[in-house]
Formats: sequence, C-alpha cells, structure tokens
Amino acid sequence: MAFHPRPVAPLDTPTGFSSWSECIEVCTSAAPEFIDLTERVERIVARSGISDGMAVVFSRHTTAAVVINESEPLLLEDMAEFLEHMAPRAAAYRHNDFTVRTVNMTADESPNGHAHCLQLVLGASQTVPIRDGRMMLGRWQRVFLVELDHARRREAIVQAFGLTSAANSPAPVGIARNGIGRSRQI
Repeated sequence: MAFHPRPVAPLDTPTGFSSWSECIEVCTSAAPEFIDLTERVERIVARSGISDGMAVVFSRHTTAAVVINESEPLLLEDMAEFLEHMAPRAAAYRHNDFTVRTVNMTADESPNGHAHCLQLVLGASQTVPIRDGRMMLGRWQRVFLVELDHARRREAIVQAFGLTSAANSPAPVGIARNGIGRSRQI
C-alpha cells in the first residue's frame, strides 16, 4: 500500500479553521436496517465550506450504529444475518429482564439487549477525511446508519471541521443551545 502525500500549497486567500454541524433525521422501518446517509453527508460537507479536514458522522443512540461499507443488496443481507448470529435477538440478556432491572427504564421500554451489544461492536461514529471540499470515501464505500433495535425516529449528527478559504467559508451564524445546525467560525 502506498501513501501519496499531498502538500498543501500556499493559498492566495486567507484561511481559517471552521466547524459546521447538522442533524440528519430518519425514520427507520425495521431492524437490522442499513440506511445510506452518504449523499446527505456529502451535501452537508459541501455546505460547510471545509476544504481540508474531517467529517464525523455520529449516532445519538445506543441502539443504532454508524458504519462504512458497500451498498450491495446481497452483502446487506449477509451483514444483517451476521448481526443476528453475533447477538441473537432471542438470546437471554439481563438487560431485558424487567423484573429485576431498575435503571434507565422508560414507560415504553423494549427488550433490546441484543441491539446494545451490537452497537458496542459496530460503534457510534465514523470519521472521513475531507480533501478539496469532498469526502475521501473509497470507490464502493458508503456511510450507513444501522438500526439495531426497532422502527423509530433516529438522529445522526454530522460535524465537518477543518481549513476553509475565505471564498468557501459559510457565513457565520449564532450557535443554538445544542450547537446543531449552525456554523461557527473560529
């Protein structure tokens, strides 16, 4: 494997560091379900004005993961079967025993120990390099939110940060309390 460094040429326009965050909302329909977020993330990166930096895609849920893989229908079926073998839904999980569990319970609590175990292995986020204002994904790579529990509304936070030129920089706006959907110039 060869690494081809790309020197950063001096810029005629001033540059700075910028950060941009947006929330992607989706409604899932089943579990496991692989929801391709790639095009939405690419649009957010384009809006960010970041020329060189990183994009982080983060699931705000402990029973949904973010992964990078290929979007090929038979592979997605294979991956769903793999997840079922890794943490079978029907297996016994102490988290699912509502007669003894007393922590983090809600009125609509579901037996989802399998989903928590799968998210532990898959992870809550992925980071993708940005170069020349574009995500540097490989030929077949796609960014997925993976529903591991059951159908519901989900959120993925996308944060792009890095260098921006004055010409590409988004207009600064105020920061919302949670910092989502706003730009901040540093």
